[in-house]
Amino acid sequence: MALIAVLALVPAACGRDSSSGGGGGGSSSASADPGITKTSIKLGGSYPFSGPASAYGTIGEGAKAYFKYLNAKGGVNGRKIDFMALDDGYEPPKALQNARRLVQQEKVFAMFNTLGTPNNLAIWDFLNQQKVPQLYVATGSSQWGKDIKAHPYTIGWQPNYVTEAKVYADYLKKAKPKAKVAVLYQNDGFGKDLLGGFEQGIAGSGIKIVKKETYNVTDPTVAAQVGRLARSGADTFLNITTPKFSAQAIAAVAKSGWKPLHILNNVGADKNLVLKPVGLQNAKGIVSTAYFKDPQDPQWKDDAAVKEYRDALKQYSPKSDPEDGFNMYGWTVASTMAKALEQMKKPTRAALMDAVRNMSLDQGTLLPGNKVETSPDDGYPLEAMQIIKFDGQNWKLQGNLIQAKAK
Repeated sequence: MALIAVLALVPAACGRDSSSGGGGGGSSSASADPGITKTSIKLGGSYPFSGPASAYGTIGEGAKAYFKYLNAKGGVNGRKIDFMALDDGYEPPKALQNARRLVQQEKVFAMFNTLGTPNNLAIWDFLNQQKVPQLYVATGSSQWGKDIKAHPYTIGWQPNYVTEAKVYADYLKKAKPKAKVAVLYQNDGFGKDLLGGFEQGIAGSGIKIVKKETYNVTDPTVAAQVGRLARSGADTFLNITTPKFSAQAIAAVAKSGWKPLHILNNVGADKNLVLKPVGLQNAKGIVSTAYFKDPQDPQWKDDAAVKEYRDALKQYSPKSDPEDGFNMYGWTVASTMAKALEQMKKPTRAALMDAVRNMSLDQGTLLPGNKVETSPDDGYPLEAMQIIKFDGQNWKLQGNLIQAKAK
């Protein structure tokens, strides 16, 4: 149900260059920037269709399905969207190579939803120097909204890791105000960002972090780290991991006999891809967060927006699994992109950024009450999440949406 990162549980897709097939071609008019004509808009993105993070490639497939669906209805203001997604294998140098190709050779109007914190950091100076929009990047790093003046053409989309961490802190202060927390976190910007937000969130409370362990994405397993955390005396486990390691950590906790309150970050909380392989019984009681409707959740079975998504995915991406949260993520962020394109007043990159920086948008696949909202000095489109708890069969929403500003 959640956005998921490095996942060895899903076979890697073949490296490929792929396009939505909609629109494309033609030279821009004299008043328009490269990549946009009267009939088409060309977007580019870079995803790990191969390599250790290949599960993320499904996000690109969900986005392409949305654009095909939109094109079949006439596109955006009469323009069809041509989305060219290249494989980077989750390697920053390849992401930069792809960005250069897409901007300098393919002449895209904007870059959309490139995946991964290190990959986006590798390309954001180049794109901002070229004044090419780097929109709705698929990473929750708080970097993307911290200094808008330094990188005015870059923006994230999903709730950032600091927001997510503050939601956990808010929950824990009510559910377990004297918690002793053991933390496992990925030793990079993702892990440190989320941990830092959690430390901010618990400051001044009775909650204490008693033990920390790190891992690297190249590590074969985190079993040893979880073993040390289990012996720390902690009664709460904050699990800041990407899916391969999320699954390993859940299994290791079960094997150890440790019975903490288990908080699992959003990117590792997919039922089908993470929890099922390690046994649903081992995941019972785990707490996480959500911000869009879980296509695996029976409560959304008859929801109009979810039904629209399922029907369109079946038609425009028949090999894709509609219950895969990656596809729902890609679909939802692509609909935000389409709305920004619809709202721009001129066929220019500057006008697109003006639309991106001034949005107030309800989207049917977001959780009720959640909105995409930006302003010229607010670079965080989504800053609300809801606690979810796994009951042994499904994730269940708990309480209400929690607003948690990154700053």
